[in-house]
Amino acid sequence: MAGLRLGPLLRYVDWESGSRATVWVEATRPCTAEVRCADGAAGASPTFAVQGHHYALVVVTGLSPGSTTPYEVLLDGRRVWPPEDSRFPPSTITTPAAPQADEAGPVRVAFGSCRWAAPPAHGHDTSPGSRLRSSGGDPIGPDALDTLAASLAADPGAVRPDVLLLLGDQVYADETSPATQRRLAARRDLSEAPGAEVADYEEYTLLYDESWRDPDVRWLLSTVPSCMIFDDHDVVDDWNTSAAWVRDMRRTPWWHERIVSGLMSYWVYQHLGNLSPEALEADPVYAAVRAVPDGTEILRSHAAEADAEPARTRWSYRRVFGRVRLLMVDTRAARNLEEQQRSMLRDEEERWLREEMLSDPGAYDHLLIGTSLPWLLPPLIHEAETWNAALCRGGRGERWARIGEKVRRAGDLEHWAAFPESFRRLSELLGEAGRGPGAPATVCVLSGDVHHAYIAEPQWPGSVPDGAPTARVLQLTCSPVHNSVPGYIRTGFRFGWSRAGRWLGRALALHGRTGSPPLRWRKAGGPWFGNQLMTLTLHGRKAALTLVQARARPTGAQFETVLDRTLTSNE
Repeated sequence: MAGLRLGPLLRYVDWESGSRATVWVEATRPCTAEVRCADGAAGASPTFAVQGHHYALVVVTGLSPGSTTPYEVLLDGRRVWPPEDSRFPPSTITTPAAPQADEAGPVRVAFGSCRWAAPPAHGHDTSPGSRLRSSGGDPIGPDALDTLAASLAADPGAVRPDVLLLLGDQVYADETSPATQRRLAARRDLSEAPGAEVADYEEYTLLYDESWRDPDVRWLLSTVPSCMIFDDHDVVDDWNTSAAWVRDMRRTPWWHERIVSGLMSYWVYQHLGNLSPEALEADPVYAAVRAVPDGTEILRSHAAEADAEPARTRWSYRRVFGRVRLLMVDTRAARNLEEQQRSMLRDEEERWLREEMLSDPGAYDHLLIGTSLPWLLPPLIHEAETWNAALCRGGRGERWARIGEKVRRAGDLEHWAAFPESFRRLSELLGEAGRGPGAPATVCVLSGDVHHAYIAEPQWPGSVPDGAPTARVLQLTCSPVHNSVPGYIRTGFRFGWSRAGRWLGRALALHGRTGSPPLRWRKAGGPWFGNQLMTLTLHGRKAALTLVQARARPTGAQFETVLDRTLTSNE
């Protein structure tokens, strides 16, 4: 008898027709997974197997546009969701109304990144007294996803996000909890490399099990659609920092299995659900895995090829929510790391991004670029990364290049600023997308990674050939969902925005001979520290931003609103 191991996760909801959705499940044995909705919509799919695990991504059809309908999951005809003893409201699928602009309601996009399912052994404390402020003994405070689930479950009339964007570090392969370490120790000797980090596909399944079996998060992901993209900790800290880093890792005996297993598990647990039914139908790997009794070797080959020849695999994707266009960009596997040609995105990936940003001007009111790594950083940090990139290229000689590589790895200097030409080209592309006939009202870069939240706004130079953008262009950074940042790093981020920090940044630029950035930017909000989520509310050409933080209260964790701001005029 098949049981439900993980899920259901509501992933893709079709905003063009309002009649389709996809639901992901993991079962305990081979079976047929079925989703039945209260309004008669339904879908079914046989499971596919990867390394003894059984999955299905069910395409649900026949949904009514503009409706919210409860659903249940059946395996071989037996209902397994919702559980009989569930304390949560029914899981539902909400579809948008007809896509005509004059009928469209607001689109609510919640986003964040960096979530420990449970604090790892030897994890960071956030600050003195953090244990006293924590909830339920958690030294890093309440989980923002748990808090969101609890607030939505407690109030059936609460406004839910239309989509939840998880911008990286959904699991931590290199920082495991004590509970996961006990499970790893039951399989192998943790005194041998990679020690308490995950080693293979089976151990990756333990991470997702720990993360998605959390009852609150499980219910939340069953009823709020989600889009995901990886960042470094989904594989290992500083993944693909430099060509030298890659060479060193490939000489490590355990690395090949880690990267192959990391990409395999990402494909199964995260990537598939990002895709539309049409994209799934056209995906040759998905078809091949489903066509055989066990798709392990097919998927292993695909993952190994994706690592060895990144240009042959695209993890980036596009989603459309009415008049809102979202481009989720792979800023990890798509890099060109050759020191003299370093770029955040390989040529073909950059062409894809450019085409998607600039196609059909006037077809959308808001353009969202999801990139796990921020485009705009505190000015001192930006200059430090650009300076470091110049050193590593050999701008100050071989000795400084060797020092630069050590500093790059020690300081996590790997954001857009560490790829100066990519930073320049992205800045120009964002400006181009935001001006001219049919320009959107806003162009927002959504990021995480840096374990705090802030708003940065570029200031375009007067020498821009075609003029400054008419759209409001913003960097919106929100992290972590559930993680920590030591006090000294908080101080560093604050200092990075200060006048003294800018002065020090200019000194680094002089030493590195890097010149001035192609534009300037100011801090328009923050920095804010805590477990948090941002939500964009987009309606017509209006945009508003909310930031909430999870706070421990005697009655349980609750959200505190720390920002509620209109981003556009009310014209």
